[in-house]
Amino acid sequence: MVTRHVFDEHLQDLHLDIIRMASLVEKSIDEAIIALKQKDKELSQKVIAQDDVIDDMEREIEKKCIKLIATQQPLAKDLRLITSILKMITDLERIADHSADISELMLQIDDEEYIKPLVNIPKMAAVARDMVKGAIDAYINNDIALAEKVCAKDSTVDEYFQAIINDLQDLMKKNPKNIKQATIFMLIAKYIEKIGDHATNLAEWVIYIITGKHETLN
Repeated sequence: MVTRHVFDEHLQDLHLDIIRMASLVEKSIDEAIIALKQKDKELSQKVIAQDDVIDDMEREIEKKCIKLIATQQPLAKDLRLITSILKMITDLERIADHSADISELMLQIDDEEYIKPLVNIPKMAAVARDMVKGAIDAYINNDIALAEKVCAKDSTVDEYFQAIINDLQDLMKKNPKNIKQATIFMLIAKYIEKIGDHATNLAEWVIYIITGKHETLN
Protein backbone atom coordinates (compact mmCIF):
# COMPACT_ATOMS: atom_id res chain seq x y z
CA MET A 1 0.00 0.00 0.00
CA VAL A 2 1.42 3.40 -0.98
CA THR A 3 1.33 6.41 1.30
CA ARG A 4 -1.46 8.97 0.95
CA HIS A 5 1.01 11.46 -0.49
CA VAL A 6 2.01 9.09 -3.30
CA PHE A 7 -1.63 8.16 -3.91
CA ASP A 8 -2.51 11.86 -4.25
CA GLU A 9 0.29 12.19 -6.80
CA HIS A 10 -1.32 9.39 -8.84
CA LEU A 11 -4.66 11.20 -8.65
CA GLN A 12 -3.02 14.44 -9.79
CA ASP A 13 -1.48 12.56 -12.70
CA LEU A 14 -4.96 11.37 -13.71
CA HIS A 15 -6.27 14.90 -13.29
CA LEU A 16 -3.68 16.26 -15.71
CA ASP A 17 -4.28 13.40 -18.16
CA ILE A 18 -7.99 14.11 -18.46
CA ILE A 19 -7.33 17.84 -18.94
CA ARG A 20 -4.86 17.06 -21.75
CA MET A 21 -7.32 14.67 -23.36
CA ALA A 22 -10.15 17.20 -23.11
CA SER A 23 -7.97 19.87 -24.71
CA LEU A 24 -7.39 17.64 -27.75
CA VAL A 25 -11.09 16.83 -27.93
CA GLU A 26 -12.08 20.50 -27.87
CA LYS A 27 -9.54 21.13 -30.64
CA SER A 28 -11.00 18.28 -32.70
CA ILE A 29 -14.46 19.87 -32.57
CA ASP A 30 -13.10 23.28 -33.62
CA GLU A 31 -11.06 21.84 -36.47
CA ALA A 32 -13.88 19.63 -37.75
CA ILE A 33 -16.17 22.65 -38.08
CA ILE A 34 -13.45 24.87 -39.59
CA ALA A 35 -12.75 22.13 -42.14
CA LEU A 36 -16.46 21.88 -42.91
CA LYS A 37 -16.85 25.62 -43.40
CA GLN A 38 -13.70 25.98 -45.50
CA LYS A 39 -13.93 22.62 -47.30
CA ASP A 40 -10.43 21.93 -45.99
CA LYS A 41 -9.67 18.34 -46.94
CA GLU A 42 -6.25 18.31 -45.25
CA LEU A 43 -7.66 19.57 -41.95
CA SER A 44 -10.46 16.98 -42.07
CA GLN A 45 -7.91 14.23 -42.53
CA LYS A 46 -5.96 15.63 -39.57
CA VAL A 47 -9.08 15.43 -37.37
CA ILE A 48 -9.64 11.83 -38.44
CA ALA A 49 -6.03 10.90 -37.70
CA GLN A 50 -6.09 12.68 -34.34
CA ASP A 51 -8.97 10.45 -33.25
CA ASP A 52 -6.49 7.55 -32.97
CA VAL A 53 -4.32 9.63 -30.63
CA ILE A 54 -7.33 10.35 -28.42
CA ASP A 55 -8.28 6.67 -28.44
CA ASP A 56 -4.78 5.85 -27.18
CA MET A 57 -5.10 8.43 -24.43
CA GLU A 58 -8.39 6.93 -23.31
CA ARG A 59 -6.84 3.47 -23.07
CA GLU A 60 -3.84 4.77 -21.12
CA ILE A 61 -5.98 6.67 -18.61
CA GLU A 62 -8.26 3.66 -18.25
CA LYS A 63 -5.25 1.46 -17.41
CA LYS A 64 -4.10 3.92 -14.75
CA CYS A 65 -7.58 4.06 -13.20
CA ILE A 66 -7.96 0.29 -13.09
CA LYS A 67 -4.49 -0.13 -11.60
CA LEU A 68 -5.26 2.37 -8.84
CA ILE A 69 -8.54 0.64 -8.00
CA ALA A 70 -6.96 -2.80 -8.05
CA THR A 71 -3.84 -2.03 -6.05
CA GLN A 72 -4.65 0.86 -3.69
CA GLN A 73 -8.15 0.07 -2.37
CA PRO A 74 -9.22 3.73 -2.58
CA LEU A 75 -11.61 5.23 -0.04
CA ALA A 76 -15.21 5.89 -1.11
CA LYS A 77 -14.63 9.50 -2.20
CA ASP A 78 -11.48 8.57 -4.13
CA LEU A 79 -13.23 5.61 -5.72
CA ARG A 80 -16.06 7.92 -6.81
CA LEU A 81 -13.52 10.22 -8.47
CA ILE A 82 -11.68 7.41 -10.26
CA THR A 83 -14.83 5.69 -11.52
CA SER A 84 -16.18 9.05 -12.70
CA ILE A 85 -12.97 9.70 -14.62
CA LEU A 86 -13.46 6.33 -16.32
CA LYS A 87 -16.92 7.48 -17.40
CA MET A 88 -15.70 10.91 -18.48
CA ILE A 89 -12.93 9.62 -20.72
CA THR A 90 -15.50 7.42 -22.49
CA ASP A 91 -17.62 10.49 -23.23
CA LEU A 92 -14.56 12.45 -24.37
CA GLU A 93 -13.51 9.63 -26.69
CA ARG A 94 -16.97 9.50 -28.23
CA ILE A 95 -16.96 13.26 -28.78
CA ALA A 96 -13.69 12.86 -30.69
CA ASP A 97 -15.31 10.05 -32.68
CA HIS A 98 -18.12 12.40 -33.68
CA SER A 99 -15.65 15.09 -34.75
CA ALA A 100 -13.98 12.50 -36.97
CA ASP A 101 -17.41 11.43 -38.27
CA ILE A 102 -18.16 15.04 -39.24
CA SER A 103 -14.84 15.28 -41.07
CA GLU A 104 -15.46 12.02 -42.93
CA LEU A 105 -18.85 13.33 -44.07
CA MET A 106 -17.29 16.60 -45.23
CA LEU A 107 -14.90 14.67 -47.45
CA GLN A 108 -17.92 13.30 -49.32
CA ILE A 109 -18.96 16.80 -50.44
CA ASP A 110 -15.77 18.87 -50.31
CA ASP A 111 -15.76 19.31 -54.09
CA GLU A 112 -19.39 20.46 -54.25
CA GLU A 113 -20.98 23.86 -53.82
CA TYR A 114 -23.02 23.80 -50.63
CA ILE A 115 -26.76 23.95 -51.09
CA LYS A 116 -26.89 26.87 -48.65
CA PRO A 117 -24.48 28.93 -46.53
CA LEU A 118 -23.56 27.27 -43.25
CA VAL A 119 -25.04 29.34 -40.44
CA ASN A 120 -26.83 27.29 -37.80
CA ILE A 121 -24.53 24.27 -37.93
CA PRO A 122 -21.45 26.28 -36.83
CA LYS A 123 -23.56 28.07 -34.20
CA MET A 124 -24.82 24.75 -32.89
CA ALA A 125 -21.29 23.35 -32.84
CA ALA A 126 -20.03 26.41 -30.94
CA VAL A 127 -22.59 25.81 -28.19
CA ALA A 128 -21.71 22.11 -28.00
CA ARG A 129 -18.00 22.89 -27.90
CA ASP A 130 -18.55 25.46 -25.14
CA MET A 131 -20.47 22.82 -23.21
CA VAL A 132 -17.46 20.49 -23.36
CA LYS A 133 -15.14 23.27 -22.20
CA GLY A 134 -17.58 24.26 -19.46
CA ALA A 135 -17.84 20.69 -18.19
CA ILE A 136 -14.05 20.37 -17.98
CA ASP A 137 -13.73 23.78 -16.32
CA ALA A 138 -16.36 22.64 -13.80
CA TYR A 139 -14.29 19.51 -13.20
CA ILE A 140 -11.08 21.48 -12.70
CA ASN A 141 -12.71 23.96 -10.30
CA ASN A 142 -15.21 21.66 -8.57
CA ASP A 143 -17.90 24.07 -9.76
CA ILE A 144 -21.41 22.63 -9.42
CA ALA A 145 -23.10 25.80 -10.70
CA LEU A 146 -21.06 25.73 -13.91
CA ALA A 147 -21.78 22.03 -14.41
CA GLU A 148 -25.51 22.74 -14.05
CA LYS A 149 -25.26 25.56 -16.61
CA VAL A 150 -23.67 23.09 -19.04
CA CYS A 151 -26.58 20.70 -18.60
CA ALA A 152 -29.05 23.53 -19.22
CA LYS A 153 -27.37 24.44 -22.52
CA ASP A 154 -28.28 21.07 -24.02
CA SER A 155 -31.75 22.41 -24.78
CA THR A 156 -30.16 25.14 -26.95
CA VAL A 157 -28.31 22.48 -28.94
CA ASP A 158 -31.57 20.57 -29.36
CA GLU A 159 -33.35 23.71 -30.60
CA TYR A 160 -30.63 24.32 -33.19
CA PHE A 161 -30.86 20.70 -34.25
CA GLN A 162 -34.59 20.87 -34.87
CA ALA A 163 -34.28 24.17 -36.78
CA ILE A 164 -31.54 22.69 -38.99
CA ILE A 165 -33.56 19.55 -39.72
CA ASN A 166 -36.66 21.60 -40.61
CA ASP A 167 -34.64 23.84 -42.92
CA LEU A 168 -32.96 20.91 -44.69
CA GLN A 169 -36.25 19.09 -45.12
CA ASP A 170 -37.66 22.17 -46.85
CA LEU A 171 -34.67 22.25 -49.21
CA MET A 172 -35.16 18.58 -50.03
CA LYS A 173 -38.83 19.17 -50.84
CA LYS A 174 -38.01 22.11 -53.08
CA ASN A 175 -35.40 20.28 -55.13
CA PRO A 176 -34.61 16.53 -55.10
CA LYS A 177 -31.05 17.39 -56.15
CA ASN A 178 -30.55 18.74 -52.64
CA ILE A 179 -31.24 15.37 -51.01
CA LYS A 180 -27.66 14.06 -50.92
CA GLN A 181 -26.12 17.13 -49.28
CA ALA A 182 -29.12 17.74 -47.05
CA THR A 183 -28.86 14.18 -45.75
CA ILE A 184 -25.16 14.66 -45.02
CA PHE A 185 -25.81 17.93 -43.20
CA MET A 186 -28.55 16.21 -41.19
CA LEU A 187 -26.05 13.58 -40.12
CA ILE A 188 -23.53 16.26 -39.21
CA ALA A 189 -26.15 18.04 -37.12
CA LYS A 190 -26.98 14.74 -35.42
CA TYR A 191 -23.32 14.21 -34.52
CA ILE A 192 -23.16 17.71 -33.04
CA GLU A 193 -26.32 16.98 -31.06
CA LYS A 194 -24.62 13.85 -29.70
CA ILE A 195 -21.59 15.94 -28.72
CA GLY A 196 -23.97 18.09 -26.67
CA ASP A 197 -25.36 14.95 -25.04
CA HIS A 198 -21.88 13.72 -24.14
CA ALA A 199 -20.97 17.16 -22.76
CA THR A 200 -24.07 16.92 -20.57
CA ASN A 201 -22.87 13.51 -19.39
CA LEU A 202 -19.49 15.04 -18.51
CA ALA A 203 -21.17 17.75 -16.45
CA GLU A 204 -23.36 15.19 -14.68
CA TRP A 205 -20.28 13.16 -13.72
CA VAL A 206 -18.67 16.32 -12.35
CA ILE A 207 -21.74 16.87 -10.18
CA TYR A 208 -21.47 13.25 -9.03
CA ILE A 209 -17.79 13.67 -8.12
CA ILE A 210 -18.66 16.67 -5.94
CA THR A 211 -21.97 15.57 -4.43
CA GLY A 212 -22.12 11.80 -4.78
CA LYS A 213 -25.49 12.20 -6.52
CA HIS A 214 -26.23 11.16 -10.10
CA GLU A 215 -29.64 10.88 -11.77
CA THR A 216 -28.96 7.45 -13.24
CA LEU A 217 -27.44 6.07 -10.03
CA ASN A 218 -29.90 7.32 -7.42
